[in-house]
Amino acid sequence: MKVRDVMSKDVQVARPGDSLQEVAGRMATGDFGFMPVADGDKLIGTITDRDIAVRAVAGGASPTSPVIEYITRDAHTAHADDDLKTVLDAMGTRQIRRLPVLDKHDRLVGVVSLGDLSTRVKERYAGEALEDISRS
Repeated sequence: MKVRDVMSKDVQVARPGDSLQEVAGRMATGDFGFMPVADGDKLIGTITDRDIAVRAVAGGASPTSPVIEYITRDAHTAHADDDLKTVLDAMGTRQIRRLPVLDKHDRLVGVVSLGDLSTRVKERYAGEALEDISRS
């Protein structure tokens, strides 16, 4: 099974100039806490609700500050044609819950999350990954 078989393709994407408040509002409305940040279809980083709270708000950022100032650059990624078991193992080893997914031209095409994996792959593999991700 390949990553493309389980990834979410309908993904909310933040743009570099989006404000923290805009991105946080979209996260609240959609009930998710992670967004890839892209310039066009090129991934430049990721932002989480925790990044907004801890890096931005706790540091005194204005709600109108651009999200680009608080993103995680050089995010770990998966490719759509990667083997799912390999990606699960990597997520467990690196303790990562969500990965942007790129196509063969390194364009953003989706996101794969532990939630996607736990509902669509063998329970044992998802359980092992969750155990690895959750360890201290």
